[in-house]
Amino acid sequence: MSRISSEPQSSRRAPVLAAALTGLAGLVVAGTPAAAATGLDRGDRVVQQKLDGLVAKDKFPAALAAVQDGKGRTRHYTAGVADLTTRAKVPVDGWVRIGSNTKMFTAVAVLQLVGEGKVGLDEPIETYLPKVVRGKGIDGRKITVRQLLQHTSGLPNYTRWMPSAFKTRDVYRSPQDLLKMAFAHKASFAPGKSWEYSNTGYVLLGLLIEKVTGRPVSDELNDRIIKPIGLRHTYWPAKRDQTIRGPHPKGYGSEKPGGKPVDITNLDPSWGWAAGQLIATPSDVNRFMSALMDGKLLKPEQLAAMKDTVKAPGFPAGWEYGLGLIKMRLTCGDVAWGHGGDIDGYETRNGVTEDGRAATVAVTALPGSEKAMQHVIDAMDTALCR
Repeated sequence: MSRISSEPQSSRRAPVLAAALTGLAGLVVAGTPAAAATGLDRGDRVVQQKLDGLVAKDKFPAALAAVQDGKGRTRHYTAGVADLTTRAKVPVDGWVRIGSNTKMFTAVAVLQLVGEGKVGLDEPIETYLPKVVRGKGIDGRKITVRQLLQHTSGLPNYTRWMPSAFKTRDVYRSPQDLLKMAFAHKASFAPGKSWEYSNTGYVLLGLLIEKVTGRPVSDELNDRIIKPIGLRHTYWPAKRDQTIRGPHPKGYGSEKPGGKPVDITNLDPSWGWAAGQLIATPSDVNRFMSALMDGKLLKPEQLAAMKDTVKAPGFPAGWEYGLGLIKMRLTCGDVAWGHGGDIDGYETRNGVTEDGRAATVAVTALPGSEKAMQHVIDAMDTALCR
């Protein structure tokens, strides 16, 4: 089952206007393969074909996407089913766990504090969190805020030692629990000497935000980012909240490679915290990225710092990492900025171009192979290049 629908970017703020425009922009195709449906332009067909392929070939239960053009108009796409048992339709622009896309929000909050003169990018994290960062080859006096944002700190990534979500889905973990897990292991390299993705650094950045502002990081992200730019379908789950608030496709996983898909939708996301706890819709992720690139969230100096990238070994060819932001080379020759996120039950890939095109693609299981992972990236690339 596949569907395509269209909405102006302002439709959620002005439903009357959206209804008036339905005759011009509204299109829903249900129960018909998109490639065979009439009235679809080539761009719609190729994007829908990519999503259909994620379901048919890569065996994701569902795929959904929001694609925004340079004028702010959004098209929504779905494929597969929201529930493998009931075969329910995938909700258009459904809510999903966005995992490491949370890092973009955390990085923006830190950079706002930099712009306010409350945090120094090249100050040691020790300045803000004294005696917190200690371990084998780990010393907060030698690790800067910039290195935490950029994944050049050398801090071991605690998720390497996380137990299976199927065994611990009901377990709450504090930020201190996560740091204890990380600091039980030695540093990967000396600060600034290499690059390695580390969720540990973003847990520290969340604690930095709390220490400097005196408020929970969830409140800071809400008041600094989510509310000001009107993200009505983005939120930080409350402590021990294992559910997803809005209409959503179920997320699936398997306890062993190639095993039967099991519903893993409801879980305690505290292990992601400032590195990966947020829930949002694809269109809200696009709105966030667009607002960021439009200068609505950061001063020019801090946005330029965020976009100052380094090589990121292990990432796809042509990708580089800035401060909580990935620079991606597209097959059509353009550059996109975004991130992406993986958390049990969901994977998202997203980007925004300099001319305002944005796309977020979500699937309802973690990829079972590198090929499947690449296919999700390909779907995002196709949506941005269409």
